[in-house]
Parts: sequence; structure tokens; C-alpha cells
Amino acid sequence: MRGKRRPIPKVPTKIAGLDEILEGGLPRGRTTLVSGGPGSGKTVLGLEFLFRGAMAGEPGVFITFEERAAAIRLNARSMGWDLPALEKSGKIAIIEARMPGEEILSGDFDIQGMLAIAGGHAKRIGAKRIVMDALDMLLQVYDDKKREHDELARLHNWLVDRGLTSVLSVKTHRDDNHGLQYEFLDFMADCVIRLDHRVTGQVATRRLRVIKYRGSGFGTNEYPYVFAEHGIVLFPLTITELTHQPLGAKVSTGLKGLDRMLDGGFRRASCILISGNSGTGKTTLASTFARAACLRGERVFYLNFEESKEAMISGMLSPGIDLRPSIRARKLMIQTAMPESTGSDDHLNRVIEAIADFKPSHMILDAVSACVRMGSEQAAFDFMMRLISVVKERGITTILTNQVNGPSNEEEISGIGFSSVVDAVVQLRFVETGQQVNRQVFIVKSRGSSHSNRRQLYVITDGGIEFPERPQRPPVRRAKALQKVGGK
Repeated sequence: MRGKRRPIPKVPTKIAGLDEILEGGLPRGRTTLVSGGPGSGKTVLGLEFLFRGAMAGEPGVFITFEERAAAIRLNARSMGWDLPALEKSGKIAIIEARMPGEEILSGDFDIQGMLAIAGGHAKRIGAKRIVMDALDMLLQVYDDKKREHDELARLHNWLVDRGLTSVLSVKTHRDDNHGLQYEFLDFMADCVIRLDHRVTGQVATRRLRVIKYRGSGFGTNEYPYVFAEHGIVLFPLTITELTHQPLGAKVSTGLKGLDRMLDGGFRRASCILISGNSGTGKTTLASTFARAACLRGERVFYLNFEESKEAMISGMLSPGIDLRPSIRARKLMIQTAMPESTGSDDHLNRVIEAIADFKPSHMILDAVSACVRMGSEQAAFDFMMRLISVVKERGITTILTNQVNGPSNEEEISGIGFSSVVDAVVQLRFVETGQQVNRQVFIVKSRGSSHSNRRQLYVITDGGIEFPERPQRPPVRRAKALQKVGGK
């Protein structure tokens, strides 16, 4: 007879994105092993787990085998965590367990004394959690594998007997064979997490992977993470079902001629790609949309990877688009960044934080083509896919510009392979007519909406983008078109 499935008890870490990967948190009353090389964030993860727990009413003990307690407190303050205040209120206890050199050399260190001290502090504050940082320093004391295993088994039993949810961290190095080095710890722990700090294309990135989790499912991929202002932030894509908001009503592009071509404008909550050669007016079109939205009282977040805020504002004055009133009214927020200044994960976190604070109705990214400078085409693709997922879940209308270097009908529209998730594509290009070079716009697609199937000339003047007046065929309506094909 099949019994009812019972999920194991878990403790939420409250670390951004981690609980989603762990399907709820770390195993309650059990042991989690966190391993990684220098700079991967093992100490930060352990400290944040303890800090978030203390703030939620679960006191904890932090045992450091390497750093001094004063350094731990100072490092935590850089994240905004006031450990001394929590120590004073009896919510956290920090213990230095650094072994004297003579004990390491003689191998006389006994873990029992350290456990007695830890037990006293745990009882005093009613601890529910415990973190032992740099446990590998303890392992170096024992030159005998059997004794090492015996002491670790004693430690494990001590933790389990007291029902403490524990996190043990150990260092690994790039050339280390982790499986041989800490094989016993891997088998002993109920949950094993690897942190990796790597350099790809001269850009440093960090990745987290859950190796095992007894009695629970978990995200099995590698997940990027960054050290944000207030702790670790992970960017998991673990949900198999899409949770994007449905496309909404039409919103004006700010240009009557383009609105006619789109049968009223862009759909709200849609993702629009404006693609074209340099000089075709991609930024001008995007800025026109931004100004029109701000005049309607809606907020627009403009992310520019191509030029500074001052240069962009000044440049848009030429076609008569003054963005300064919208900025002063706090309806337009412009954020600029050099793509190569940091990794794609840091850029993504910066954008997500800005969106969370500003709460825009619309977002503009100028330009997708610059994202490749974040390290690689794969890094740019990961950045764009995660960003598009975030904005679609929030129902934010998003305009992306992309510069193409040749005839746009000969190139992949987005440049980095994500055009299938775009809802509308507006293609801008130059056309030669006799001795003249003109600009032309074409609606490649507009998901969930009728649109013009003709190319339309436009000009950029001192008053913005203008469409020459001429008879325009009405937009193709899909229902009517199907009736004609069917002979009805």
C-alpha cells in the first residue's frame, strides 16, 4: 500500500533565491555542508543564514576556526548586519575556536572541549541554528584518517542529538579533488552545496550547485549569485511553468504613424525589440515612447549601455525630445553602465534592485548588442533571458534596442538568439532611392495583434520622428484574412 508523501521539515534561509532552489530551505535539525574556494562566499552564506534566523526569532551560534570574531563582526557590518546588537540581545553567539600551533603540531586537540563550550552558549541563548566556519582547519589537526572520521562522527551526533540545524563550511581549491578530500563529510551531511568562483572571458562569476539533498527535491542546475548590498542574491530559473503576465491593452508608442501601423500601439506587458543599423533612430524612437508614457503619468526605467545619462539627454534635444521634465517629475529613471565593468550577474542584480525600488510600468534597454561586452555571447544571452523573465512576471512593458551591422534581413534579429521570446519586432533600416538615402520602418511581428504588412518611410526632424502623409492600407486583420483564404 502506497503511503502519503510527507515532505521533510525545512528551515527557510531567507537568502534571496536560495529557498527556491532548495524547495523551501535547509533540512531542519540536520547538517548541511557548504564547500568552495577562496572568495566564493562560504562565510557570508553561513553568516546570512544565522543573521536571517536571528531576525526571525531563531537564535544561533557561529563558530569560526580561522578568522577572529572581531573580523567577523566587521565584515558583517559591511552587509548591514549588526551582529554586536544581536549578541547583546542574546540572539547570536560568536565563538573563536582557532587552534594554537602547538596543538596542531602535536595532534592533541580534542573536539569534546570545543563542543562543551558551544553547547553552553547554545543553551544560554536557546540556539536553533549553528554555523561552523572553516571546519577544514579542524581537520588539519588530525593526521590519522580514522581519528578524523571518529571526531567528525562525534560532531555530527552532537549536532543531531541537540536538534540543531547546522551549516559546516570547508575550503576547496581549484585543483583539489573534493570527493577524495572530504568524502566522509559528503556522505555524513544531509545537504551538500558547492560554491564556485570562476573567471570566464576575464569576467569573474560565481555559481552555486546543490550536490545532494536527502529526502527532498532541489534545483539541479548551476545558479549564478552575487554579493549585493544586503547579502547574497541568487538568480534561479527553477520553475518549469511560465508565470508571465498576459499581454494587456494597447499603449501608444508616442507616434501616430507607428500607432497606425501597430493598430493602436504596443501591447502592455509585452516585450518589443527595435532593431536597426546605427543612425536609424532606435534611441530616438525609444525615447519618444518614454516621454509619451511619462506625460501619461506612468513611470519608465531607462537602462543605457551605450552612452552616459548626460550625453543621452543632450543628444535627444536635437530631435526635440526633452527628457529633463520627466526626470524632474520622477517619472523617468535613467541608469547607465559600462557592460564590461562587471559580470552579467552583477548587472542583472543592479537592474532588479532598481525595478524593485522604482516600480516602473515600462522599461527600455539600450542596447542588447552592447550586452556581449559583459564577457561573452552566452553571458549576454543569460542576462537577457533572466531579465525578460523578471519583467514579464511583473507585467512591465519592455522595449529593447539592438544594433545590427549589416542588412537586417540577413541577420538574426536580436543578435544573441532570444528573439523567440519577443512579442513584437520593429525593424528600422536605410533604403537608397536614386541619389537619396531614406529611413524605413517595418513591423516584423506583433504577437496577439494585427499590424501593417507594409514598409513605411519616416524622417527624423527637429520635432522628432515624422511619417510623411500618404494613403495607408488598413492593418491586416487575421480573422478577415482567414475568411478570404477559406472562400467565405
